[in-house]
Amino acid sequence: MSTQTKERPDVSTDETTDDDTPKFFHYVKKNKIAESAVMGTHVVALCGEVFPVTKSAKPGSPVCPDCKKIYEGLRKGD
Repeated sequence: MSTQTKERPDVSTDETTDDDTPKFFHYVKKNKIAESAVMGTHVVALCGEVFPVTKSAKPGSPVCPDCKKIYEGLRKGD
């Protein structure tokens, strides 16, 4: 009797790398960041991505290109 192992294909669609670091960070409303980090609620990024805040961006971190484009199109004070 022989057994075969089938490998499941990687179908992950999240935006993380192997070390659990996001590929890029999103722009979200500042007042929602702490609430999400503490309570685990989800935030909505400018690009429409919905997720709980689990990491904080460091200076020089890669930024979501869609969020960046939308942010640059906003007027000051929006």
